[in-house]
Parts: sequence; C-alpha cells; structure tokens
Amino acid sequence: MSLETMVLGDVLDTVLVGLALLGSDLFASVTFDPEPAHIVGTGGAIGAVVRHLIYRQFSSERFPWPTLAVNVVGSFGFGAAIFAGADETTIQLVAIGICGAFTTFSSFSVETVQLYERGDRLLAVANAAGNLVLSLAAIGIAWWLVTAWPV
Repeated sequence: MSLETMVLGDVLDTVLVGLALLGSDLFASVTFDPEPAHIVGTGGAIGAVVRHLIYRQFSSERFPWPTLAVNVVGSFGFGAAIFAGADETTIQLVAIGICGAFTTFSSFSVETVQLYERGDRLLAVANAAGNLVLSLAAIGIAWWLVTAWPV
C-alpha cells in the first residue's frame, strides 16, 4: 500500500468519525437532488471528450486554433440554448454541461501568455481579441437566428 493511499484512508476515516460525532441532525436539514448533477456531469463528460478530440486533430504550434474554435462554437451553442428558451434540464445538459466543458477560458489565458512570452506579441493580442470578439459575435448570431426563426 502506498503512502498516498494510507494518508487518504486516514483522512477519510477522520472525516467519517467527525460526521458521526455531529449526529444525524446535521443532515436532516440538507436536501440534495442528484438529477441536476448527473445531467450537468453527463454533459460535461461529452463536452470535455469532444474538446479533447478537437485538440488532438487540430493542434498547432504556431497558433491555438482549437481553443479559438471551441470557444466560438461553444459560445454559439450556449447562446442558442438560452435564447431559444430551452427548459431547465436542457440548459443543464447543453449549456452548462456540454458547452461549459467544451469551452475553455483557462487554456485561452495560458496560450495567450505563452504566445506573448515566446515573443509573438501580435499573435497574443490577436488571440485575445479573436476569442473575445468572435465568441461575442457567435452569441449575437445565435440570438439573431433564434429571433429571426423562432422554434
């Protein structure tokens, strides 16, 4: 047994003992509906896997095209779901789950800084501006399409 497994087991034992000492009154007032978490989690798994496949297929050393693409497409999808008046479950699955895991602000931020650090200042600015302008434009197009042709 590894040291990490032993430490994790000790931490888990401590938490369980602490919860037992607090008694069941603590949990009497707490309710949890697992369905939204399952829906968002399922969507998140789908979005993360699709983003991974796009990165594997289209990665470039010169410019982070996959990040730009997923952010723009994901913004369009999120906007379309919201503006179309999707029900709560669809919002949880598509907008929060799929689009939330599909898009990536953290990769965009790191890649922009990496472009800057390697001396590609113009590409760094283009990446930042492109992500912002194109993602907002994609949301605008989604809004326009939904209002022009309501479902």
